[in-house]
Amino acid sequence: MKNNKFPLVQDLAGLLNKLYPSRLAEEWDNVGLQIGDPTAAVKKVLVALDPTETSVETAAKNDCQLLITHHPLIFHPLKRILTGDEPGKTIYAAITKGIAVLCAHTNVDRAAAGMNRWLAERLALSQLCVLEETAGGLLKLAVYVPAEYEEAVAEALFDAGAGHIGAYDRCSFRSHGEGTFRPGAGTSPFRGQQGKDERGAEVRLETILPRELSQKAIRRMLRAHPYEEVAYDLYPLENIRNDVGLGCIGRLPEPLTLEGFALKIKELLGIGSLRVVGPGELRIEKVAVCGGSGISLLGEARRKGADVLVTGDIKYHEARSAEEKGIALIDAGHFHTEKIFIHHLVHRLRQEAAEEGWPIALVEMKGEKDPFRFC
Repeated sequence: MKNNKFPLVQDLAGLLNKLYPSRLAEEWDNVGLQIGDPTAAVKKVLVALDPTETSVETAAKNDCQLLITHHPLIFHPLKRILTGDEPGKTIYAAITKGIAVLCAHTNVDRAAAGMNRWLAERLALSQLCVLEETAGGLLKLAVYVPAEYEEAVAEALFDAGAGHIGAYDRCSFRSHGEGTFRPGAGTSPFRGQQGKDERGAEVRLETILPRELSQKAIRRMLRAHPYEEVAYDLYPLENIRNDVGLGCIGRLPEPLTLEGFALKIKELLGIGSLRVVGPGELRIEKVAVCGGSGISLLGEARRKGADVLVTGDIKYHEARSAEEKGIALIDAGHFHTEKIFIHHLVHRLRQEAAEEGWPIALVEMKGEKDPFRFC
């Protein structure tokens, strides 16, 4: 454990950004800290799906200093804040009760271990892959290491999460050459003497890593490296990442009919009713999922061979389009495909808080309901 001090609001915001980088969010989205004092101490956190007056009141009743939600409280620039309507009522309640509000939305949807993987795992899918991959966010790290020390440095980088390419890990490239340097006054060189030119056999070690892991990887690399001053380069890459992106696709443990799979979803997500497009006897093996509103992924789901797309907020003409494309749809609702956010985020934050030594309590919001009901 690193410490036993309560974290600040900005510490929690930084942790969420490390786990679910804001650069993964859609351009139209608004994620991160939206209300509150970044320097305020946090002893207790409430995690909810929606930022409502009710969730703020619940946070206050539970003596929470921070409310973390999936959906943003502030989507667009505000021209006025009035206490008679939303979002003004909730903003006013949060400020007057001293509750900071932090949002983690489409950055969680696109993250490697985020919303859509949680949903896919809840539906018992296996052989999971990202449905729509994201470009960018990768770095190439090249570091110069004295010969015979490259293994120790490589191990440090791999332990920090570097070297993953698809289903392969511990990936690197190594080339041998000669390094030159001259130690200056006050130095304590690994080899050589102050003021004298030195040559030595070195290895250029290259590997790849996600940008969000770069600082962790560099710290571990520097600790493992024998040189007093380490020469290394970081190059931004525009490669397609197959570990982050929107939606998820996988396979059922065994084939089901569309009707049978729909019934299974009702059971697994606790849904009273849902909407289905496609013949009930259709054989379902490969399943695409996207929590919330994911019908924009219909074409990608079809291209990747999905038999059905599970999402929410499907419109009439989108259903007709799916019929024409020969792919089934299951509309499990926006709320029911995203309510798992609460439990999974609390679980992840508890793990991270324990590692940091933060003595904070994390509370799951109870009682949130789908605004739609069926008569």
